[in-house]
Amino acid sequence: MNVLLLGATGMVGQGALRECLLDPDVERVTTLGRSGTGQRNDKLRELIHADLLDLAPIASELSGFDACLYCLGISSVGLSEEEYTRVTYAMAMSVAQMIVKLNSRMTFVFVSGGGADSSERGRTMWARVKGRTENALMRLPFKAVYVFRPGIILPLHGIRSRTKWYNILYAVLRPLVPLFRAVMPVTTTEQLGRAMLKVAKHGFDKQIIEAADIGRV
Repeated sequence: MNVLLLGATGMVGQGALRECLLDPDVERVTTLGRSGTGQRNDKLRELIHADLLDLAPIASELSGFDACLYCLGISSVGLSEEEYTRVTYAMAMSVAQMIVKLNSRMTFVFVSGGGADSSERGRTMWARVKGRTENALMRLPFKAVYVFRPGIILPLHGIRSRTKWYNILYAVLRPLVPLFRAVMPVTTTEQLGRAMLKVAKHGFDKQIIEAADIGRV
């Protein structure tokens, strides 16, 4: 299986990349982003491109994939709805609309967030934008589209978020993880990466995969 991975330098993307490199079914993983991952592996190919809103210059590099794991995302803190929409919705659609033309038999896996608003009409800005993005992606003619809505994500294997205050929060709350697990789903970067690969390979009985479903996957 050949995998295209976006967001490989973020916390979720780092976890997905690790699992791709470990999975014997993955023959090649190509990362697409503005910077390299800093990793070296025979299975890894890095495609560096500054503008994900204009993929025409690299279109010839975007075919031959069986799955896309879209892990690119940012916090909405301090952003206007227009700014957050540009990164969350416009970039995802730019990528998806290009690669669906070139890989019609591809499975597209999108990492959203717990609480995303499928109605697109709620009061919470980030949830509306995530929901709008989910809905638009699921209308595209891929072989299949799956949306992951993780809640609390626990980084493992030395993985760190690129957002400094996330790392501080994780360090403070890590001792409380057993307590959190008792009342809500907690997903690790390892579990999330493996789950994304599993639905990419074998499908799942739900298109929108909530935090509570990830362990079942």
